Amino acid sequence: MISVLVVEDDPVAAAAHSLYVERTPGFRVAGTAYTCAEALRRLERARAGGSPVDLILLDLYLPDGHGLRLCRTLRAAGHGSDIIAVTSARDLTMVRQAVSAGVVQYLLKPFGAAALTDRLDGYARYRRTLGRTGEATGQDEVDQALALLRTPEPAALPKGLSAPTLETVAGVLREASAGLSAAAAGAAAGVSRITARRYLEHLVDAGLAVREPQYGQVGRPELCYRWRAEG
Repeated sequence: MISVLVVEDDPVAAAAHSLYVERTPGFRVAGTAYTCAEALRRLERARAGGSPVDLILLDLYLPDGHGLRLCRTLRAAGHGSDIIAVTSARDLTMVRQAVSAGVVQYLLKPFGAAALTDRLDGYARYRRTLGRTGEATGQDEVDQALALLRTPEPAALPKGLSAPTLETVAGVLREASAGLSAAAAGAAAGVSRITARRYLEHLVDAGLAVREPQYGQVGRPELCYRWRAEG
């Protein structure tokens, strides 16, 4: 079994990631950490106990430091756990820094169970390919092993949702200084209120947005959506 440490400061997202891992054959959750310091303590205890963690699902924005700094600390301390970054950070410079820090995969939020399962399955095949001893038969074998860490097809969103529209709605919500109603988000994104609500609800389910009632003078309260800030 491949042991996985989930490092995520949001308890809701951490629970979801752990559930996805446990549902993937061949994987088990070794524990959950909500800070860099807690992650380092858990990894040290696992190594001292003779069962080092194989894989870390790492959010990059943690209360006591950046995830990439934790990556470098782990490597300096001799930890060999592989790392999959699980984050909403889309800055390409950060992606390059993540690769240089030893991150083997970079999974952008929001995502569903299928997206993470695809990455975990690829990682498991990669480990099986390179887990044997001896020498590679040639360049092709090395290339094939490394290719297993890449997902050839984008993971499917729920039926009826498209990635470009999701990115547009998410961008509108990220840039808003206050909560937005579905109608306001739809107007800013160029889609209908009903369509905007479907995407907003998907962001809530993915743990990237929060839904809260906004009370006016009269009538029923209106639901407003707010981006869940990281860091």
